[in-house]
Amino acid sequence: MAVPKAASFLAKTKARLLLVLTLALTWWLACLAPQYRQQLTWRLQQARLQMPKAWLNRHSSASAQDCHGHLNASKVALLIEPRPLPHLVPLLMHMIAVAPPDWRFLFIGSQWSTYSVERAPAVRHHADDAKLAVLQLPEPWSIESPEAVSRLLTDLRFYAEFLPDVEWLLKFGHDSILCANSPYSLDDWLEWSWAGAPRNQHGGFSGTGGLSLRRISAIRRVLGFQERHNDSEPEDEWFGKRLLVMPGEKVATGLEGALAVENVLVDKPMGYFIRDGGAHLDPNVWNSPEVRRGVFEYCPELALIADMKLERERCPDDDRHGGRTEEMGTGQLARVAVDIDSGMQQQQTAETDGRVTKVVFDVDGGMQQQQAVEADQQGSILPPQPPPPLQIQAQSQPRV
Repeated sequence: MAVPKAASFLAKTKARLLLVLTLALTWWLACLAPQYRQQLTWRLQQARLQMPKAWLNRHSSASAQDCHGHLNASKVALLIEPRPLPHLVPLLMHMIAVAPPDWRFLFIGSQWSTYSVERAPAVRHHADDAKLAVLQLPEPWSIESPEAVSRLLTDLRFYAEFLPDVEWLLKFGHDSILCANSPYSLDDWLEWSWAGAPRNQHGGFSGTGGLSLRRISAIRRVLGFQERHNDSEPEDEWFGKRLLVMPGEKVATGLEGALAVENVLVDKPMGYFIRDGGAHLDPNVWNSPEVRRGVFEYCPELALIADMKLERERCPDDDRHGGRTEEMGTGQLARVAVDIDSGMQQQQTAETDGRVTKVVFDVDGGMQQQQAVEADQQGSILPPQPPPPLQIQAQSQPRV
């Protein structure tokens, strides 16, 4: 009987020892976890950094063609925007449709802008085909200001980590667009090291960064021996001054090699750059209604990015050249503005003493008054009366 009791005691002792060891191991792991948290976070960030590289370089070959057979890893169109603007998805879809089919697209945004873009089914469709990638940069990268974007695009590590094997980069923004009616193709500028919108037609660097095609090998060449100082000139001007004097680089100057239009008009350009929706356009160029009409007939999709108003929203004294006439007095303008505003809200119908007054707006924004008098007994309607000059004055009329 002594042997079974000893065996039972040993079994209970082993169970207790195992329980104590398990508790000790759990306590030990709980104490060590905070020490390794920072290292684990760093490794997760490193893994995220490799994601765009995998997107751009998966299935890459010597000819830079991916497994789909129609996408080229060396051609990427880049849009950087931290704000969740409502026209980002339509702009991306339009640019994808106009650009040659072998170009890939990369959208870099903030937490909010990437969310607003990724939730669109059209974006998810192109993401499944590896045509479009949406990326939020990890820290310490930042895109929250123009200076932060300039630092990003003048950092050699950005191209090494996020744009490996990329040779041609189309940089565009929320205020730039390619024109579907253009007789040219984006590939017509592949021989240029940098091409954008000209700033003057007499010469100088034509590479405004809002819509520009850049050769990454030329960018790496510049960044290989120079660094941009923080809080200095924008990245496109910084690159332009150096590329212009570097031998062997083909840079657009004046109207030669111009890719887009900002304030210097070019016949049938590849696209337009409307800085901040048109807030900084040259009035000497864009105030002409004939110029605007010709531009929008050639590139109607420009309305997608331009801060515009409808024709019916013009002020009554708008001269269509960016100014206002002085034919009307202040009091008259105030009365007309009130009448037009109320008329656009709803059609006014007033019944006074059996008379119905209807206010109608013509094409020019003026008002025509149509009066009809309803007789109580016969129900006859009189013909329309001529309108007063500006104000509508209701006159009482005796009943029939």
